[in-house]
Amino acid sequence: MSRFTLHALALGVATATLSVSANAATEVTWWHAMGGQLGEILEGMTEEFNASQDEYRVTPSYRGNYTETMTGAIAAFRAGEQPHILQVFEVGTGTMMNADGAIYPVYELMEAHGRAFDREAFLPAVVGYYTDTNGNMLSFPFNSSTPIMYYNRDAFEEAGLDPEQPPQTWEELAEYATQITESGAANCGFTTSWPSWVMLENFSAMHNSPLGTLENGFGGLDTELNFNNELVARHWDNLKTWQDAGAFKWGGPGSGPDAEPMFYSQECAIFFGSSASRADVAANADFEVGFGMQPYYDDVEGAPQNSIIGGATLWALQGHTDEEYAAVAAFFEYLSQPEVQAEWHQQTGYLPITQAAWDLSQEQGYYDENPGADISLKQMTLNEPTENSKGLRFGNFVQIRDIISEEMEAVMTGNKSGQEAADAAVERGNQLLRDFESANQ
Repeated sequence: MSRFTLHALALGVATATLSVSANAATEVTWWHAMGGQLGEILEGMTEEFNASQDEYRVTPSYRGNYTETMTGAIAAFRAGEQPHILQVFEVGTGTMMNADGAIYPVYELMEAHGRAFDREAFLPAVVGYYTDTNGNMLSFPFNSSTPIMYYNRDAFEEAGLDPEQPPQTWEELAEYATQITESGAANCGFTTSWPSWVMLENFSAMHNSPLGTLENGFGGLDTELNFNNELVARHWDNLKTWQDAGAFKWGGPGSGPDAEPMFYSQECAIFFGSSASRADVAANADFEVGFGMQPYYDDVEGAPQNSIIGGATLWALQGHTDEEYAAVAAFFEYLSQPEVQAEWHQQTGYLPITQAAWDLSQEQGYYDENPGADISLKQMTLNEPTENSKGLRFGNFVQIRDIISEEMEAVMTGNKSGQEAADAAVERGNQLLRDFESANQ
């Protein structure tokens, strides 16, 4: 249990003592999308802030998954009942940026209320995703992640594989997965959550291959998807071939809801998921877990490049008082502190969003005591990001990601080839991009 959670429990004993100051404090609401273990840590961290001063009080409210939280906030804004702070996942960035009159850019918020906010303190891979064309940060980086490989070290040993040497290329992964299933160490070699994020978005970034024109959408609303190339088609076809051979098992579209359970039950020996799944993996895996980077095809020049972030940021919404915005700014400043960020990183698996938090984690010996905990950082910083590997910024990408998952599933069920599915995903996705461009011109 984290320090944040323990402190939150301890605060229950002192509720009566705090009630007077809490009632007098300026209150703000924070809608978030974190349930389970992550939600407990988040709530504990918020109570730490509330207990650290008596001027402001932040009340977190779980609103379902990322899509549900964002949809609910849009409806609330129309009704004039929007929260002060909204957690939005990275693929919602393009939509939020173009929501005129709905957001209070974080750089303006912090400056207006005299709170420390140095964009240079944040990791470059994080900063670039959430800035405007002038380099101004629009939202507050909170929980940034990247997909990594989790593997069952016990299954590796049983299959005669070295648990200290995870596969580095997709060819090696296929060989490992086959050896695992043929030895009986597991019924399935590997599975994946978030197939669009892992097997297209980050797959393309790791190979320095574009998802769309205009720097993956960073260059303007008239961007077009163009990921229907030979590399993506080959990979999706390979996943189908490996599935037919028993080496791979489809974990479902969207979030891939079946993937993590198949890993925990030891049905699948390897699982591709968010680095932020580390907390849940630690809590649910009844076996020794190893960690590795996302594989790459070694015949692709320049690979591996670097992975891109997922997770979410915190957006301040318009429609509130200056006093309430002062509370939001104070909370964001608190979240920026190295000690707070290092604790969040270490407890969850999310990236430390600042260099200071990364350095502090090293000084504390966290990476020495937890081998593999820095895999996500190493993968993100393999090389200087390129136009193809700094992230993506497409409007309507929440819906486009669903389309990508649907088309990938069509490959897994044998209804389409990898090329046919990629072509269809690009065509359908570009229709949504044109709708978004038309609505935001």
